[in-house]
Amino acid sequence: MNFTILDWTAIAGYLLITLILGLYFRSRSGKSMDDYFLSGRSVSWWLAGTSMVATTFAADTPLVVTGLVYSQGVSGNWLWWAFLLSGMMTVFLFARLWRRSGLLTDVQFAEMRYSGKPAAFLRGFRAIYLGMLMNCLILGWVTKAMTSIVAVTLGVSDGRALAICLFFLIPFTGLYVALGGLWGVLWTDLFQFVLKMSIVIAVAYFAVKACGGMSSLLSQLAAMRAAAGPNAGDATSFFPDFSKPFDSELLWTLPALTFVVNLGLQWWAFWYPGAEPGGGGYIAQRIFSAKDERHGLLSVLWFNVAHYAVRPWPWILTALSVIVLYPKLEHPETGYMMVVTQHVPPALRGIVVAGFMAAFMSTFATQLNWGASYLVADFYRRFLKKDGTDAHYVTMSRVATVILVIFAALVSALLSSIRSGWEIVLEVGAGTGGVYLLRWYWWRINAWSEISAMATALVSSVALRWWAPFTGKQPVVFAKTALTTTAITTIAWVAVTYLTSPEPEALLLQFYRKVRPHVTGWAAIARLAPDVTPTRDLGRNLLSWVLGCAMVYSALFGGGWLLLGPRGKGVLFLAIAVACGWSLSRDLSKRSISTP
Repeated sequence: MNFTILDWTAIAGYLLITLILGLYFRSRSGKSMDDYFLSGRSVSWWLAGTSMVATTFAADTPLVVTGLVYSQGVSGNWLWWAFLLSGMMTVFLFARLWRRSGLLTDVQFAEMRYSGKPAAFLRGFRAIYLGMLMNCLILGWVTKAMTSIVAVTLGVSDGRALAICLFFLIPFTGLYVALGGLWGVLWTDLFQFVLKMSIVIAVAYFAVKACGGMSSLLSQLAAMRAAAGPNAGDATSFFPDFSKPFDSELLWTLPALTFVVNLGLQWWAFWYPGAEPGGGGYIAQRIFSAKDERHGLLSVLWFNVAHYAVRPWPWILTALSVIVLYPKLEHPETGYMMVVTQHVPPALRGIVVAGFMAAFMSTFATQLNWGASYLVADFYRRFLKKDGTDAHYVTMSRVATVILVIFAALVSALLSSIRSGWEIVLEVGAGTGGVYLLRWYWWRINAWSEISAMATALVSSVALRWWAPFTGKQPVVFAKTALTTTAITTIAWVAVTYLTSPEPEALLLQFYRKVRPHVTGWAAIARLAPDVTPTRDLGRNLLSWVLGCAMVYSALFGGGWLLLGPRGKGVLFLAIAVACGWSLSRDLSKRSISTP
């Protein structure tokens, strides 16, 4: 792409606005650790929720969705649509518990819920493991995607594109994060989200226009399916085709891979950033930053609505257009950028590049702030220097941000591919999710339960990769490895839980009084605190979870059918979404959600 002065002006304008926001919030974020990492716990739900959505909208996301739709049709998106089940469970079963805990980071939970040296080890280990190792791996694959985008848009080599990311975009992001703390991240996320959504909607419009309009796009897709033969799948179908004859390999590919591994296992058993079972990571950080329990709950609810029902269709429409415009792509993910370079008007190219920069920087910024909170609050302050001033810890937080920038750049240079990054993250967290769910609802979970789960998942996944007992296509190998790791890990942590002693009664009683979890799994502890009114809301919360999932899925499919047809079906499902939303609204208005 040949850039004009107007293009460079758009890019420079975006960078300037971002820097101004970081500078504006510098003094506001520098007062204390709570201000730097949690914005003083005074954030409104809409700002915290939009920040979550912006964070999960990375530079690689439109490219990955294009690849999924190109190879598997719209139904390929169940790979991530399935995580709604976990996200909505965080809304109704965990958001209020997290906010009620009053923690600074979710890693700090270890020494609130557990005791002694195992709890201290778990906190320190998770701070380094998640804050440094896993965080830099995530930042690495995000940078890998941005490198490809820069290479295509600027027409430079991969090496030069990597240099632009490493020596300009990443340090620039680190600068405004270090200056503005979470306040700066939140408001730049809001600006970046509006910009990103505007861009992807525009790209979808020009992609469909290049195909001759929506009717022509659908007609051409139908003609391509007819030409491919009776066994060809429908690219516009929202669900996999279950009508094909049974095949042994089908057990490990779509549709069974999606509906058995993803819908039946992955959403609750796997640790994955932004979709942790029970909440955690930067999702928990945004909940901690909310004004109160109600704002914490609503922030995650808005995140799930926007993430699953609002954002996907511009990406999907572009991906369907790619099938028509470029029918024999060897690397389908590249189709999105081909649409940008060949069908978006030259006058908008600078804004499009700014949009991709926003997608990259919003994700990178959150990961930096979140990772630095672990390194400083849960490792440096906890184990190395316990008596520092607030100003000292804020300074060290900025130093930690710079350190993460350097290590993320190194990881990006070494990472072989984006897929290798996210597969490793999923595999090493397989089977740990059960512990993260039950530690809130069952008093018997102890520090050794978490330690054994993390250690077993890590050792099992590494051993299976090294031993390589499974053969077949990559999705097949990944599914088998993940299922095996989950089974081994689950058996290990359950056994360890029963073989080790429970946490001290005094600590469990303190946790119960502060967090007030559902009484059934805490009956033994609740008897020691007759003055605490028992919480009996699990059934009601599970019903809200079902309604929330129905609302979002109905909105997702209803919007899709309005665009692709049949529109009557779309109107019906949108009406179902509205009805579910109305029921949830009435239920939430009747609940007593306290302000700490």
